[in-house]
Amino acid sequence: MSKKRQYKEDQSKQEFIFQKRNYMFMFIGLAFIAVGFILMSGGGSDDPNVFSEDIYNFRRIRLAPTLVLIGLGIEVYAILLNPHKKKKK
Repeated sequence: MSKKRQYKEDQSKQEFIFQKRNYMFMFIGLAFIAVGFILMSGGGSDDPNVFSEDIYNFRRIRLAPTLVLIGLGIEVYAILLNPHKKKKK
């Protein structure tokens, strides 16, 4: 009878997989991705017959995709981060 009771107590003490630190890194990664996509937007011309060279500037070609990739890397780190691991002294 005590084994059943202990099993029920163990089930009621469920923990989340991710902790506060994981979510913090996830939100930081999402912010990097969002900023990257915002920087990628725009650069078009008002007149469709006129070509605009603004789509090839540094911000849209280098900076924005780099921020998106950094954000994805942070997301992977946030998922793989183990908050239950204790540091050795």
